[in-house]
Amino acid sequence: MANAIDIAHLQGWVGRSQSNGETVTSLQAAQFAALFDREAPPRQGDIVPGLWHWANAFPPQRQSLIGPDGHPVRGGFLPPVPLPRRMWAGGEVSFLRPIRVDALLRRNSTILSVTLKEGGSGPLVFVQVQHEISDREGPAISEIQNIVYRDDPAPGQPAPKGKPAPADADHSEAWHPDEVALFRYSAATFNGHRIHYDLPYTREVEGYPGLVVQGPFTATKLFSVLTEKLESPVVRFSYRGMKPLFAGDALTVALKATGDGQYSIWAADSAGEIGMQAEAQVAP
Repeated sequence: MANAIDIAHLQGWVGRSQSNGETVTSLQAAQFAALFDREAPPRQGDIVPGLWHWANAFPPQRQSLIGPDGHPVRGGFLPPVPLPRRMWAGGEVSFLRPIRVDALLRRNSTILSVTLKEGGSGPLVFVQVQHEISDREGPAISEIQNIVYRDDPAPGQPAPKGKPAPADADHSEAWHPDEVALFRYSAATFNGHRIHYDLPYTREVEGYPGLVVQGPFTATKLFSVLTEKLESPVVRFSYRGMKPLFAGDALTVALKATGDGQYSIWAADSAGEIGMQAEAQVAP
């Protein structure tokens, strides 16, 4: 398959950009507050908690331009990578200023790089996208998003072994995202990827054993658990998916202070293996 990937053609998308305006509405804030079990949502003019801007991650795509996996068809803003699996693999978010409920935002997105690598299960294509988000007062969030495309697993191919979670967390708590929570997150973010709600498709087409917890859902949960323990705001948050996490599993979210205002946060599955690893820097 790697020989069939015309990486030079795909790299022609580097530098491509798109821009769209959006508003963080009171309804979106209320939906996220309900999903994360908060008693009261932020009201008009209140600061939007970190990563809640992902409710406005991308402009809605017309139904006729949605592919069989539930994602927009390829070859528009993102390059037409000829690999079936597409995942939000990780990224880094820098918080420059707070954004507030009902603020009018402008998002400028640019393809930074397209690279081909050979992984243990076959070819991998990584697409890195930069998002710059501003309100009327200027830049508020600078974000790097990493997207990975990969082939479907061979029949009977075992899942790769994960990395054990640290045993010396300063704080840990249980997290049980079920099928309803995944559906509500997909609805709040207008994410149509079928691996988060269509179990027959998830098992029979993409080869996962169960519905996959959305990467940004996990990242937002990690961020939320961390900020509940802090008095100072987070200025930088980076995260990386290590292995899929599945609906119905007994997950653990944990964190550890690593010095100089830095924290390590992770989500582990019931086998004690890390599904997502994150690092945060807190304002002095």
